[in-house]
Amino acid sequence: MVLENSFTLLPPLVAIVVAVWRRNAILALTVGVMLTWWMNADLDVVIGATDSVNGIATVLSGEGNRRIIIFSLLIGSLLVLMNKSGGVNAFIGQLASRNLVTNARQASLLPSFIGTTIFTDTNLSMFTAGIASQSLFDKYGLSRARLAFILDSTCSPISILLLVNGWGAYVLGLLDGYQLNDTVGVLIDTVFYNFYPIIILIMVYYTAFSTKVYGPMRHSVANKSTADAPVNSGQENVTQGKARYLIAPMILICAMTIGLLAYSGDGDIRRGSGSWSVMWSVIAAWSLLCVVLIKDKVFNLSQLATHSFNGAKQLFPVVIILVLSFAFGDAVKAYGTGTYVSQALSQDFPLVLIAPILFLIAGIMAFATGTSWGTFAVLIPIALPLAAASGLPPAFLVAAVLGGGIFGDHSSPISDSTIIASLASGCDHIEHVKTQLPYNLVAASMALICYLLSGYVLLN
Repeated sequence: MVLENSFTLLPPLVAIVVAVWRRNAILALTVGVMLTWWMNADLDVVIGATDSVNGIATVLSGEGNRRIIIFSLLIGSLLVLMNKSGGVNAFIGQLASRNLVTNARQASLLPSFIGTTIFTDTNLSMFTAGIASQSLFDKYGLSRARLAFILDSTCSPISILLLVNGWGAYVLGLLDGYQLNDTVGVLIDTVFYNFYPIIILIMVYYTAFSTKVYGPMRHSVANKSTADAPVNSGQENVTQGKARYLIAPMILICAMTIGLLAYSGDGDIRRGSGSWSVMWSVIAAWSLLCVVLIKDKVFNLSQLATHSFNGAKQLFPVVIILVLSFAFGDAVKAYGTGTYVSQALSQDFPLVLIAPILFLIAGIMAFATGTSWGTFAVLIPIALPLAAASGLPPAFLVAAVLGGGIFGDHSSPISDSTIIASLASGCDHIEHVKTQLPYNLVAASMALICYLLSGYVLLN
C-alpha cells in the first residue's frame, strides 16, 4: 500500500458524511472502522473484518480505555442519583436563594466559569460543568446546544493554554530531543501564540454575557420538559433532597482528581495519569453519595442499585461511541491518514505562510481523525525542523499545530471530546456539531489572520 495515496482520506471523510447524513455516530464510526481496515487489507473482505474486530478488541484491552469506560458508566449512575435524590433541585434552589443564578446570563456564566477553572482534565471539566448547569439552562429557557458549545469550547482550549495538566506533559515530551535551549520555555511561549483557543474562549464569554447566539444555534430550543415549569417538575420520583447530594460528590471529584494526579505523577500533576485519577475520583464520589443517601434514608440498597444501573444503561450508547472512536483513531493511524496529510508540507512555501498552513493541516487532520493528540504527534516533529530552517520561533510554529489540533478536534463529529460535550450537556450529538461549527470556523478564520500578521512581523 502506498501511503502517499490520497485514498487514505476516504475513510474519515465517509465517516463524517455518514455521521451528518444519518445523524448516527455509532453507524458512522462502525462504517469508518470497517472501511479503513478493509482498504488497509487491499480490499480483502475477510482480513478487513478480522482486523476491524481485532482493532475494537485492542481498544477494550487497553488499561486507560477501560478506565474511561468505567468512569463514563459511573458518571451516568452519579447523574441519576443526584437527580433522583433531589440534589440538583436543591442546588438550584440554593443558587436562587443566594441570588447567585437568577437569570439567563448568570446561568450561562456558571458553566463558562467552571469550564475555565477546571483545567486538569477535560472530561472532568465538561461533566462537572454539565451536571451543575443542565437544569439551570432548562429553567431559564437556554438550549442544551448552547450548553454543549460552552462545555466543548472551554475544556480543550483552556487545557492547552493552562498547561499544568496531562496536555502539558504530553506536549513537553514531544518537544524533547530537538536540542531546544529551553524546552519548558518554548512550551510556555506557545500560550502567547495559541490564537485559536484564546479567540474561542472570548467567544464563549461573549455568548454568556450577551446571551446572544448566531447561526443554527438560534433555532435550537430549550428542553421543553423544564423550560416553562419548575425545575424537574416533569420528572417522576424525584425526592426533595439536599444540595450536598450534588455539591459533595463534585467537590470530591475535583479535589481527589488533583490529588491523584499529583500522586501518580510523583508530585507533578502534569505527569499524572488522567484516566486513573478521574476513574477513582468518580468511584469515590459515587460511593460517598451512596453512603450518604443510605444514611439519610433517601434510598434503600435496592433503589440505589436500580437507579445506578439505569444511569449506567443510559450512557451505554455513549460508551459504544467512545470505544468506536478510539478504534477508528487507531485504524486511520495504521492506514497512514495522518502521514499523508502531513506530507502536504513537503513542498516549499513562503515563510509567512508556514504557520497558517500548519494550523490548517493540523485542523484538517484532527477533524478527519477525531484526535488532537495524534495530530500533535505527527506535526510537531515537522514544525520544529521548519522553525530551525526558517528562523521562526519554535513556539510560534508549535502553537499553530496545537491551535489547529484543538480546532479540528472539537469540531469533529467523531471526536471523543465532541461526543462527551454532547453527553455532559444532554444535547443531541449532531445538533451540537451543527450549531457549534459556525463559531469554530469564525474563530479559526480569525486565528489564521493572526498567524499571517504575526509571521509577517516576526520575519521583518
